Amino acid sequence: MGLDVDWAVRWLTLSAEAMAEHRVELIELDRPIGDSDHGENMDRGFKAVMDKLAESPPETAGAALKLTAMTLMSKVGGAAGPLYGTAFLRAATALGDTADIDAGTLAAALQAARDGIVARGKAESGDKTMVDAWTPAVDASAAAAGEGDVRKVLAAAADAAEAGAVSTDPMLARKGRASYLGERSIGHRDPGAVSSALILRAAAGAAE
Repeated sequence: MGLDVDWAVRWLTLSAEAMAEHRVELIELDRPIGDSDHGENMDRGFKAVMDKLAESPPETAGAALKLTAMTLMSKVGGAAGPLYGTAFLRAATALGDTADIDAGTLAAALQAARDGIVARGKAESGDKTMVDAWTPAVDASAAAAGEGDVRKVLAAAADAAEAGAVSTDPMLARKGRASYLGERSIGHRDPGAVSSALILRAAAGAAE
């Protein structure tokens, strides 16, 4: 069983619900090491995505992700808008017009999303950014893709992203606003890694 546009819309819907539910948590995570606005920005951005999807329902999963990319770029402030916008745009390009997404295509789309984030943010693993959630997710999804089950690909990605977000706690921030804090950034979880894990968990939930 592959994934189609209904899965993509459900993924985005669950992502929007997760951003609303965890808005305050993301704000609190961002307060010590950022601008305290990550939760607000992500919630606003995904509410706008829901509005756009209702206005012009997409015909393919790729179209849904492209619409999401454009909306997040225009509605989400700070670094998150361009980073997530690039991620969704690269994933949309990887999917193209595919109507039935198989495990290999799905893993490739996740890698394209991560590569977009790396290209845009110039961050790598260990810098205490969303890359620390995305890279283990991509690695886990690639390993699971061989079994040919899209649900296993997404579940593996979500599990790895959640572990990756937790792994940012002891890291010294080397990128973004948090890097200005030096040693004081240690002991705080990266909010972008947490929102990334929420989005990837939503993708897995949408496939169930």
